[in-house]
Amino acid sequence: MAESMRGDSVEEFRGLRITSLDDEDEEDQEIDIDEEDDEDEETDYAVLGFVEKPKNPHSLHSHFFPSKAGGVPAWLDPVNLPSGRSFLCDICGEPLQFMLQVYAPEDVEYAFHRTLFVFICTSMACLRIDQHEQWKRHPDKPCRSVKVFRCQLPRGNPFYSSEPPKEDDKPPGIKVPSCTWCGTWKGIKLCSSCEKAIYCSEKHRVKHSQLGHDYDCQRVRIASNSIESSLGNSGTISIACTTLWPELEVIQEDEDEFDTRIPDENGAVSTLLPRNRTDDTIMSLMKEFEVRNAFARQNRILPPQILYLFLTCFVTEQGDDERKSWLSFEERIAWAPEQVIRYCKTPDSKPLWPTSSGRPSKDDIPKCSYCSGPMRFEFQILPQLLYYFRVRNDVDSLDWATIVVYTCKASCEYSVAYNEEYAWVQLS
Repeated sequence: MAESMRGDSVEEFRGLRITSLDDEDEEDQEIDIDEEDDEDEETDYAVLGFVEKPKNPHSLHSHFFPSKAGGVPAWLDPVNLPSGRSFLCDICGEPLQFMLQVYAPEDVEYAFHRTLFVFICTSMACLRIDQHEQWKRHPDKPCRSVKVFRCQLPRGNPFYSSEPPKEDDKPPGIKVPSCTWCGTWKGIKLCSSCEKAIYCSEKHRVKHSQLGHDYDCQRVRIASNSIESSLGNSGTISIACTTLWPELEVIQEDEDEFDTRIPDENGAVSTLLPRNRTDDTIMSLMKEFEVRNAFARQNRILPPQILYLFLTCFVTEQGDDERKSWLSFEERIAWAPEQVIRYCKTPDSKPLWPTSSGRPSKDDIPKCSYCSGPMRFEFQILPQLLYYFRVRNDVDSLDWATIVVYTCKASCEYSVAYNEEYAWVQLS
């Protein structure tokens, strides 16, 4: 268990943020992040999220309040899941696929536990439409293929103990049946033949049928003892979908530990990529980047998406703003190339944008749809995650430059268990 989980105080319990059960000796540290300014030499440091195969899959169950990517969500509220059309892609109508979740509690009782869940449609065509639709300021019916849900609970709640979890604790016994196909959303459509499989939507029932579930149903009807061959020990059919992303644990590191800049005699720092590079230096950097990318394909350092962004900025004669933006982005990411999440919740923190185009203004970010209060930048997702998800680098494969998550500044309370927040997509 993490050091912050060993005691029973409120402060220790809340130290679970973006940490894992395997971080035995880590102590929580506060990150002091000032307002980001392109012309300011002072650095905004983030908390970086890296992914790795979990050493103990049990640690990713909901009662350990994990931060994780891929697989199925560890729902904070395991009963009152998003419903209606909220879990569907607004463009194609397919149920969204789970991308990641970040445990980020607040210093208020009603959000003692707080987790943000990110879902996405796996269609790149839908993501392109989504990126176009987000420029329509505050439409009555948003049309999105990326959705973020915030769930929060007080310390005293029906699902979890008020004490820090122990390693041998069991998951909460209260939950709803999940979809047999995706294992993500609440099952609402029972298979009329076997009365075992249950689906979140008609689309997932059809997909399971196409995969051969109808044959399993026939076997169940012929002989009841054949149920064991198609059902798990729990009496429910295991997840049938074979295209879920691999389940990975999110590990936290402080960005300032990776700062590679060199301080001068006056205490100021000089960057490894000065802003006044000549064109010859830029071309040299391109060659260096290509070598690094080739290395990445075998050693999981940087994904092909980053190389594409680089070539877009420099080979296609983009303007100085694009070059400046990319150089700044590439320099910063190079401190820790395997990062997939940048978490910056301190007031006035800003995202790290790969390109100057496609950035929202303050007016483009909507108010909270529940309390009408302002929203704040909380974290962003980098395209490196696609590499760890083993997404192919094809023309129509899922891809983005960054996905930036904005949440209600007050983390307001509302009658629904999962409040929908806002994601801004910047495509490469």
